[in-house]
Amino acid sequence: VQLQASGGGFAQAGGYLRLSCAASGRTNSRTAMAWFRQAPGKERDFVAAINWNGGATYYADSVKGRFTISRDKAANRLYLQMDSLKPEDTAVYYCATGIPILSSYGFQSAYNSWGQGTKVTVSS
Repeated sequence: VQLQASGGGFAQAGGYLRLSCAASGRTNSRTAMAWFRQAPGKERDFVAAINWNGGATYYADSVKGRFTISRDKAANRLYLQMDSLKPEDTAVYYCATGIPILSSYGFQSAYNSWGQGTKVTVSS
C-alpha cells in the first residue's frame, strides 16, 4: 500500500489546518491508520490513531481536545483536523497504516506502511 499525505502548510497560533492521507495499491479494509509527527531535532511521536472501522480513536495527550482523526473507508482516505494550533505543533506529519493490537496503537512498530510526510508550521 502507498500513502500520500497532504494539507500541510503555515498557520498562526489558534488557527487550523486539515491534513489528508490517500491510500492506494493493495489496501486492506481491516487496517488501522494513524498520524505521527516529528518536530525539528526530536524523535517521531504519536499523534492520533483510528481503528479499522472508525469506531475507536486514540490521541496523544498533547493534542486531545484540539485534533480530530477520521477516515473515509470508501475513499481510502485518512484525515486529521487540527484546531487551536500551537507553535509546538510545528512538525512534519506522517500517516501510517497497520494492524496494531489494542495496546499498541501509539507505537511506530505497529505500523508497516508510511507516507512521505507533510510539513506543518505554526507561528506565534
